[in-house]
Amino acid sequence: MTVKDIFESMDYGPAPESPAEALKWIENHGGEFGHFINGEFTRPRADFATKNPATGEVLAHVAQATGDEVDAAAAAAQKAQGPWAKLSGHDRAKYLYAIARLIQKHARLFAVLETLDNGKPIRESRDIDIPLAARHFYYHAGMAQLMEAELPEADPLGVAGQIIPWNFPLLMLAWKIAPAIAAGNTVVLKPAEYTPLTALLFAEICREAGLPKGVVNIVTGDGAVGEMIVAHEGIDKIAFTGSTEVGRRIREATAGSGKALTLELGGKSPYIVFEDADIDSAIEGLVDAIWFNQGQVCCAGSRLLVQEGIAEDFLARLKARMNKLRIGDPLDKSIDIGALIDPVQLERVRRMVAEGGSEGEVFHADCPLPNQGCYYPPTLVTDLAPASMLMQEEIFGPVLCATTFRTKAEAIAIANNTRYGLAASVWSENLNRALDVAPALAAGVVWVNASNLFDAAAGFGGVRESGFGREGGWEGLWAYMRPRMKLTPLKPIPPVPAPKHAKVGGIDRTAKMFIGGRQARPDSGYSRAVWSPDGKLLGHVGLGNRKDVRNAVEAARKAQAGWAATPGALKAQILYYIGENLASRADEFAARINAMTGKRSGAKEVEAAISRLFTYAAWADKYDGLAHNVPIRGKALAMNQPVGVIAALAPDEAPLLGLISVMAPAIAMGNAAVIAASEPYPLAATDFSEVLETSDVPAGVVNILTGQHTDMAETMARHMDVDACWSFSSTDLSALIEHGSATNLKRTWVNNARSRDWHSPAGEGREFLRQATEVQNIWIPWGE
Repeated sequence: MTVKDIFESMDYGPAPESPAEALKWIENHGGEFGHFINGEFTRPRADFATKNPATGEVLAHVAQATGDEVDAAAAAAQKAQGPWAKLSGHDRAKYLYAIARLIQKHARLFAVLETLDNGKPIRESRDIDIPLAARHFYYHAGMAQLMEAELPEADPLGVAGQIIPWNFPLLMLAWKIAPAIAAGNTVVLKPAEYTPLTALLFAEICREAGLPKGVVNIVTGDGAVGEMIVAHEGIDKIAFTGSTEVGRRIREATAGSGKALTLELGGKSPYIVFEDADIDSAIEGLVDAIWFNQGQVCCAGSRLLVQEGIAEDFLARLKARMNKLRIGDPLDKSIDIGALIDPVQLERVRRMVAEGGSEGEVFHADCPLPNQGCYYPPTLVTDLAPASMLMQEEIFGPVLCATTFRTKAEAIAIANNTRYGLAASVWSENLNRALDVAPALAAGVVWVNASNLFDAAAGFGGVRESGFGREGGWEGLWAYMRPRMKLTPLKPIPPVPAPKHAKVGGIDRTAKMFIGGRQARPDSGYSRAVWSPDGKLLGHVGLGNRKDVRNAVEAARKAQAGWAATPGALKAQILYYIGENLASRADEFAARINAMTGKRSGAKEVEAAISRLFTYAAWADKYDGLAHNVPIRGKALAMNQPVGVIAALAPDEAPLLGLISVMAPAIAMGNAAVIAASEPYPLAATDFSEVLETSDVPAGVVNILTGQHTDMAETMARHMDVDACWSFSSTDLSALIEHGSATNLKRTWVNNARSRDWHSPAGEGREFLRQATEVQNIWIPWGE
């Protein structure tokens, strides 16, 4: 082909990247690798092969970690963690900075090795993965430098066990390791069995940077190694990126262990195109959204929602663009789409399209495929219903599924009609429309007129069954830290037993539950007596059951959207009003608390409860988000969105203050709450429902149940319409709640058999606000 021919056809010529240096690096290791433990490589073993997906050829052999080797890695991390955490932030920052510089110095080697091991085009490895990995270490070097001043009351969690997937091997490693070690933790990381090579090269980088031994440990192997890390008693936090199915099993396995957990899981992200969008730009964005990394991206824009008025034109242009995509050797710099990771994944994609494609019309791009390797053509499936299998299930391949919508409301409804909630894209030249739609989407990240934008400054992560926690930004750093506070062992507080000689007088009083803004009798038909320590009958309360929890959750769900849309200033006024009305009955509540507990601290508790209401009234219009300085012409807005419906077990020991300490931050941030009152001392909560009735709180925003925490906890934890479950009960229900939460992977906040002083700063503040919100990052490019 001559230059004249190229100018006439505008075809790309071949632009091969040499694999020589990467293959030489593998050869220098004898083609076999061990683990990286305590700053040294273990003896190499050929337990399993890692292959080039583009050719099927074996690249190297890698060791399968044994239990003893995982123990050794965890022990090295434990030994190193104390001294590492005691280093100044500046000293830790210097190590992270050195790692970032070394990644840049070896960038080409990393990029080629990544493409050989993963099958993604070299352009993506070179221009996206490697620069972003370096960026994360630079960014978190800055975090380490600043955290002593900015986060003086926070401590590292300890040893972090990290399990990463095969689609972004080095980038996921950077997302995990950089914040962990910046915060003072040490790490045991397992790369995916398909793609361990860049992690092992990174281990060499750690030695070049002089990183102290044991700070970073890397063990290789299959899922069994991940299970050992998850179950290891010497590991304090698990960070996992992978499938929702495995994430659910990890949630169950860690339940009650006290381990911190973050999960970044699957997705089925909507790509919404309104009729006023720049169609050609939207199509180019769609190419990046779904065919980037062969569609093997958890946040891939795999659900196309296009407005009916432009659907025919849009799809015709899209098919024409698909036919121009180039598939082939990933080491060719002119290639758009490389190889899928493994024959197993290739077969999964084929099977899903074969099974679900009959519900619509399947279009395969007219692109020639190589005669070897794991290749699948860019595919579009149109005319699907929102509930179709291909519109609901994550394919994790180069397959785009499409449907249409008529109105903005319908677009939002279809977009949110999924169990996932990782990312979304909105395309419209009307920025008002785009910014109206973006916050309404159930997604941790929303891109406006863009797709697949990432930066260390902007947290990434999902909601619903896409997991919980964020990676990047301040919120990502917090995932590796805990507030510095004194926690004491739980002391279960049983209800006061019936006396031998009861003191009964006056008119019978049966306190009802508070559901949907009204007093409600228990569905169970059972009640129990509430006695004072001196034998006086104070009243009866209903024993709540599963039906009461379901009724309360239903009321909360109906109220939550409207309450979330209420301006922060108005929420603040209502919280102040609750405090005002409580203050007018302060003596009555103090007497009630004293009668139930047999103590004389009631007045102090009421005063603290009123102050706490004022605290969260103050925060209701002041817990601001951030405008991140990301490297685009625009901003990423970190919006503090309400979690949704929060079910909570209130502290037993502080019947009024504990209830308000749980309720107030939840509703101040726009959530609706279902709260089980103090089990031994419930009458303060039932009296408080009368205050709520006269304080302009919309019906259903706060629901109060009474009864045994053990009877209600599992229903709360397993309920599919509950978005978060908290427990501060004096009965340790942590394991039950965390295990039950795996149903829809809701967020949990449990006390792990430790109690806090509700009268101290530990009973309020930013920790409660963080637990009551999800950070949604909305990326807004601007300019012409």
